[in-house]
Amino acid sequence: MPKITLLPHIELAPAGAEVTVPAGTSICDALLDNRIGIEHACGKVGACTTCHIVVRRGFSSLGDASENEEDMLDRAWGVEPHSRLACQAIVADADLTVDIPRYSINHAKENE
Repeated sequence: MPKITLLPHIELAPAGAEVTVPAGTSICDALLDNRIGIEHACGKVGACTTCHIVVRRGFSSLGDASENEEDMLDRAWGVEPHSRLACQAIVADADLTVDIPRYSINHAKENE
C-alpha cells in the first residue's frame, strides 16, 4: 500500500506524519481517516479550496486534475505548480510527500 508522508504543519501535525492507505483513496480521506484534520468546507466535492495541498513528491502518479479542480485552485492561497485539492487527488500506487499550506482562504473553521 502507498505511504503518504505529511510534512510538518504547525496546527494539524506539528511533527509531520506518515500514513499508509489503499490505492484509490483521496488524499483528503486518507488524512481524515488518520486523525489529521485537514479542512474540507465543501464536504469533499471540489467546490472550495480549503483542502489545498502541495504534492512535493509523487505528483506524477496522481491522475490529471479536472478543469473544475484547476478553476478552484485559481482561487487558492499560495498555489504552486504541484498544487491539488486533497479531496480530488486520488492515491495511486506511488508514495507521496504532501505539504498542507499554512493558510487558506477559509475565514472560519468548524470544529469536528
